Amino acid sequence: MTCKKFAAALGMLLWLPGHPWAQTPKYPAKPIRMVVGYAPGGGSDIMGRLIAQQITDALGQQVIVENRPGAAQNVAAELVAKSPADGYTLFLSSAALGINVSLYSRINYDPVKDFAPVAVFATSPNLLVVHPSFPAKTVKEFVAVAKKNPGKLNFSSSGSGSTQHLSGELLKLKIGVDMTHVPYKGSAPSMTALASGEVDFSFNNIPAAQPLMIPGRIRALGITSAKRSPLLPELPTLIEGGLPGFITQTWYGVLAPAGTPGAVINTLNAVIVKAIQKDDFRARVAQTGADTMTETPEYFRRMLKEEIERWAIVVKASKAKAE
Repeated sequence: MTCKKFAAALGMLLWLPGHPWAQTPKYPAKPIRMVVGYAPGGGSDIMGRLIAQQITDALGQQVIVENRPGAAQNVAAELVAKSPADGYTLFLSSAALGINVSLYSRINYDPVKDFAPVAVFATSPNLLVVHPSFPAKTVKEFVAVAKKNPGKLNFSSSGSGSTQHLSGELLKLKIGVDMTHVPYKGSAPSMTALASGEVDFSFNNIPAAQPLMIPGRIRALGITSAKRSPLLPELPTLIEGGLPGFITQTWYGVLAPAGTPGAVINTLNAVIVKAIQKDDFRARVAQTGADTMTETPEYFRRMLKEEIERWAIVVKASKAKAE
């Protein structure tokens, strides 16, 4: 065999799939699709577009946000779970990924086995808010009123199975008092119902509640995070109000289909971690009422498993069902 023929044969060998010396194309070599399980304009969509822009800027390929709303993001989750594990289809998920496995009688994906976590980068707590006429100005006073009126109080949420709904169910379990859940189709109508006096209290995020707090149409008693929010530093946590361990919040993270190469996962994680170190990115996330966080894919996987276990207890005890 001549030298030229040998070189040509060796070149072909190096490009054979699976060969240990095979050269792999640089990632990403084409646009990336990021699937969001909710309609445009909501919290998940905003977070998806914020992080998609950071990935676009860092890697030089457009990240296209695709909204696939339906069944509390189950439609989007199933789509991504069944997509090729090549790094070109990503999932912007909220806390619903850890809730739906208990809330729905059947889902067509496994939230742990069918995904490769990339990074969880933000968390958003809820506020415990009441109608101005409610006879309590602190969490402790609220609990006292509820215990004196078992079965008489009602609360709104953005829908059955939402973190707002399950925050109310957790409150019922914590204080041992029955209260009636009234679901609405979204955060805005839930807050409107509270402001008009249709319900006694509600749980909702800061962006949804604050516009009604400022004119005094609703009143906040506490926040469901582990520590106070920089946006509302005077507002105590529910833990400070006498409810140990009361932490409920949605989170936002990026996942890929299971089997996505580790090098791709690490590349995306590094980009997200670097983005969170930017003051302007953190400020834009804070405007949504969320806090940024930087964690490894391994941490995200552990956190997801813990979320599934924690919410399963609340869903089972409350007998909550998906609408």
